[in-house]
Amino acid sequence: MSHNTSRLGWPAVSLAVFATAWGGNEFTPLLVMYRQISGLSPVVVDALLFAYVFGIVPALLIGGPLSDRFGRRPLMLPAPVFAALGSVLLAAGSQSVALLTVGRVCSGIALGLSMAVGGSWIKELSDRDGARPGSGAGRAAMSLTAGFGIGAGVAGVLAEWGPKPHILPYALNIAIAIAAGVLLTRVPETRLRRANPGPLLDDLRIPAAGHRRFLFVVLPLAPWVFGAAASAYAIIPAVMAVRTSGAPIAFAALCCVLGLGAGFAIQSVGRRIDVPGTSRGVVVALTTLVAGMAVAAAAAHVMTVWLALVAATLLGCGYGMALIAGLLEVQRIAGPDDLAGLTAVFYSVTYLGFAVPALLAWISQTWTAVTYTEMFGFGAVAAVGCLGVVVAGHARNRPRIEEILIDADAVDDGAVVTGQSR
Repeated sequence: MSHNTSRLGWPAVSLAVFATAWGGNEFTPLLVMYRQISGLSPVVVDALLFAYVFGIVPALLIGGPLSDRFGRRPLMLPAPVFAALGSVLLAAGSQSVALLTVGRVCSGIALGLSMAVGGSWIKELSDRDGARPGSGAGRAAMSLTAGFGIGAGVAGVLAEWGPKPHILPYALNIAIAIAAGVLLTRVPETRLRRANPGPLLDDLRIPAAGHRRFLFVVLPLAPWVFGAAASAYAIIPAVMAVRTSGAPIAFAALCCVLGLGAGFAIQSVGRRIDVPGTSRGVVVALTTLVAGMAVAAAAAHVMTVWLALVAATLLGCGYGMALIAGLLEVQRIAGPDDLAGLTAVFYSVTYLGFAVPALLAWISQTWTAVTYTEMFGFGAVAAVGCLGVVVAGHARNRPRIEEILIDADAVDDGAVVTGQSR
């Protein structure tokens, strides 16, 4: 293999991860557009936001074990293909719920494979090239976050002010995904196919998922990760649409960028807030979420744009803190053979939070007397309830000393962000 091909390694995989993350989140700021140009009900549009979970979760749960068996390349090569296919279907399906649904599922499969396989491949390629410890995990995390944020921001701008708003945002992602797919074919394999892998079911078993601390401290937090994110950049723009009629799609994109930017920024601080042996990280996350829901309720009541942006930022902070606190807990709970699997379980539960917009839209449509102010208020109360469960769960299931004495480097270098073992 040539030196140039070798150098192509991790940047090509990062581009593929970036493209799939872009494809996963480009739909979000366009929710307002679909309500306007397609006449779809808020429940249907928000259900489409959730639809890609049906692609993400299976890809997350089986992508990692399969790549351990057959290598990274065979499992990662389909990711940009699914990303491009998803964007093609979304571009063609502005008037078809069926096409939009299948497109979202394809985008979810692409993102799930990238999260389960791409992070491992980037880490292994970075280690092979002699990068400093933690560089691979950091590169994978940055690729995902950049794809989420830039994809939403660019899609919103193109849909608001560009021609063919239901096509152009997706066309750009298709081009990037195709380029990434071509480059991936030149990336060296880092995981040899197992000679005698044994039953696949053995690889899919995750004993640590039954750990009581996972059940009573991590799981009550998990749905809030993307429940908070979805509230920030799906529900708030819909609620404020009457105040942002001049540029509703651009406002939705701004909520995406603010929420994701705040979530990314707080993660480095979150590692310092979280203290092994305590529940401080989870408690701070849920407390922030309570504040975010309360401010969102106030914004929905007074219908003030700047207050809505504050709420989106606070909810973004809650999303980021919940994500890092949950991943840190997962790392302490899981054994070496369970880390990737337990992280996949955690991510799978976090993505259930994308059902929140559809649920609230259904409540609003079914019981018209119930306002979004009341629903956000209920969200704040629910977060308080989960906080109580976490505090009680921590008191009854304190981590053992060997779970507290984790590798400090793994926390500091950001390895937990992608959930990959070192």
